[in-house]
Amino acid sequence: MTTFTKQKLTFDQFLDQYPEDGRYELVDGEMVEMRATRQHDDVDFFILFAFNDEIRRLRLDYVVNNTAVIQTAENRGRNPDVSVINRTMWRSERSAYGALDQPIQLAVEVVSTNWEDDYIDKLDEYQRLGITEYWIVDYLAIGSRTYLGNPKTPTVFVYLLDEGVYQSTAFKGGDRILSRTFPELTLTMNQILDV
Repeated sequence: MTTFTKQKLTFDQFLDQYPEDGRYELVDGEMVEMRATRQHDDVDFFILFAFNDEIRRLRLDYVVNNTAVIQTAENRGRNPDVSVINRTMWRSERSAYGALDQPIQLAVEVVSTNWEDDYIDKLDEYQRLGITEYWIVDYLAIGSRTYLGNPKTPTVFVYLLDEGVYQSTAFKGGDRILSRTFPELTLTMNQILDV
């Protein structure tokens, strides 16, 4: 019997093989397709447009997109649902593809059936990389009761980096979501649920 082992990809190999359609992440050297429902995409775009409105209104030095891939380790690359990136960093290599190897300002993950990835793996990777602000948007309340409470309710968790460690605040219902990146943002979980 012959056993074949699939060669693990490095981040550079992942970028070289990145398909032209769809969204993908590199997890432990393997390319993983990230598929989303229409409702998930609606939530992504609602948040992306809210951030973009703040960037334009306040003339902030950021760009916001949903295509950037961030190298979080040698054999890991993540594609946040929404990325807020320093404009100077983004434009430093305009002919480059969307991959970054430096921490971005804010990453948003909209929770889906693989909720553990957002609450555990990505949280750890983003913290280690030094991403200043990380949002977990659990609009379906499918995470564990450990995070969401009992009964489980839709929640946005905002993690802010403080001396290298994330500090978390939960926002539910009509609570105004407080953001260090967008201090004047007026956004609630209820508004996100209405999309």
